[in-house]
Amino acid sequence: MPTLVHEFAWPDRVVIGTIGVPGARTFYLQVRTGKKIVSIALEKQQSAQLAEKIDEILDQLITLEGNPFSVPTGTPIELVDNDQLEAVEEQFRTGAMTLGWDPTTAQVVIEAYPIMDADPDDDDEPVGGDGGEVPEMLLVRMPVGTARAFAKRTREVVGAGRPACPLCGYPVDPDGHVCTLPEA
Repeated sequence: MPTLVHEFAWPDRVVIGTIGVPGARTFYLQVRTGKKIVSIALEKQQSAQLAEKIDEILDQLITLEGNPFSVPTGTPIELVDNDQLEAVEEQFRTGAMTLGWDPTTAQVVIEAYPIMDADPDDDDEPVGGDGGEVPEMLLVRMPVGTARAFAKRTREVVGAGRPACPLCGYPVDPDGHVCTLPEA
């Protein structure tokens, strides 16, 4: 069965946002073009790494002679997006992700795939068989300015979680914290 591809070539909006309180937040990558919105859940660490790697790609492109793709060194102010997520209907929970660069369109490319349930006892029914589960993925292509703004916002969202304990470094929960200092 063919894969259902949720493709966004020049999205109106692409952001990482959260639902919930620090310590119990769910992270979402949300993409919108017109009225079409797709939201996929991902881990905090996936979000942080995505922002880091996007910045690395853009920083490497800046070093090319003449900066042929006009990659901004900072976030263009007109692309800053601090709005909340729009209505979230989770499409899938992200497993594997790939990140790339398309020099023909000067866009950063994100591919996200759902976590595949591997049940060794259930080898009778392949994914996409009569069970109704269609394999799917998210494909997002975003220009360099949008990518820079996406990475900045993502770092801010990830950093807005629970504060770290100054003694042990573990997160401090709103209802308290039992510090487990390492023994000397």
